[in-house]
Amino acid sequence: MAAGAVLMGAMNDLLDHTVADRLAGQLRSAAAYDGGPEKMAGEWTRLRAAVATVGAAGSDELSLRQRTDLLSAAIVADLPGYDRLAATVRRALADETFTGWALWPVGEAAVTAALGQGGEAVLDDCMALLAQLTPRMTSEFAVRRLLDADLERSLRAARGWALDADPAVRRLASEGTRPLLPWAVRVPAITARPDAAADLLDLLHDDPDEVVRRSVANHVNDLSRLDPDRAVGLVAGWVDGSRATDRLVRHALRTLVKQAHPGALEVLGVGPVSVEVGEVRLAAQRVVLPGHIELSAEIVNTGADPADLLVDYVIHFVKASGRTAPKVFKLTRATVLPGETLTVTRRHAVHQMTTRVHHPGVHVIELQVNGVRHGRAEVELAV
Repeated sequence: MAAGAVLMGAMNDLLDHTVADRLAGQLRSAAAYDGGPEKMAGEWTRLRAAVATVGAAGSDELSLRQRTDLLSAAIVADLPGYDRLAATVRRALADETFTGWALWPVGEAAVTAALGQGGEAVLDDCMALLAQLTPRMTSEFAVRRLLDADLERSLRAARGWALDADPAVRRLASEGTRPLLPWAVRVPAITARPDAAADLLDLLHDDPDEVVRRSVANHVNDLSRLDPDRAVGLVAGWVDGSRATDRLVRHALRTLVKQAHPGALEVLGVGPVSVEVGEVRLAAQRVVLPGHIELSAEIVNTGADPADLLVDYVIHFVKASGRTAPKVFKLTRATVLPGETLTVTRRHAVHQMTTRVHHPGVHVIELQVNGVRHGRAEVELAV
């Protein structure tokens, strides 16, 4: 089996039969606390059937998303009404083992029930419930539909999260509102106004928790793909010389730096320089996959002042159509004194991945120094 298939199978099994069956038992126990009809043998038919389906399915038959949707729909059916569902979930949270990937369908079920019942009070309560769930399993995916239903009201709740004592809740304020959150449904209102949560990012950019700051950087990177100048303007006001903020800003602007966006380079203190870039040298002109492209080059500071250099390398990958598409990779950042030479080297692994399929042909390699491309070398990849 291919490595990609193995990876997907492993991800799907994050919600395997054991996890799903334990979830069903925990919800049944929590619902039975009020002595209701949940104790009767004929109840929970949809959830029992969903658990059985997960158990019968191989890892390549039901994706993680499909398992989540299947279990979520069953929870909504067997716990009709948002109030009943939310009360059951809150009772289940008393069990410390009520945690992990099993809570993804729980959060989705709560949102489905809340939207079905409707009303501002229900939306507010559902946002609060997602904040309770997120320390056990992130609610960043479930919150998207609430943002879509009522963006302004949901953002008000998220502003409260940004002040929460729990870093997992503060992270949810940034991560859940990302314009291009991976794996998540798009929120058209945020896509149309990608800086809608900018005030949240202002609150969180200097958060004491690295995980929260990382989320802020990823959020700004999303924004940079939709509105580059606004992303640059946002982070420009954060620069304070601290190591933590500098790291956040570099990560936030990584896409724009690779695109040589002038404003992003300026924020990072990287401007035009007088340099002489030597030829890009390759250890081999032909590489058989799986293998490595080994490159090196020399950069001389020909100016009269120290040069702050941000060096990347660009590989123009051959696509299935025979055309090429560039991909920029980080190499190094260094300060080079007048007349000094910086030697850069990199061993770049090339092998088939689920995220990039390599095709045979001649690939072009360039250096990018402070946003300007230099040199040209060619390597043939044989698959």
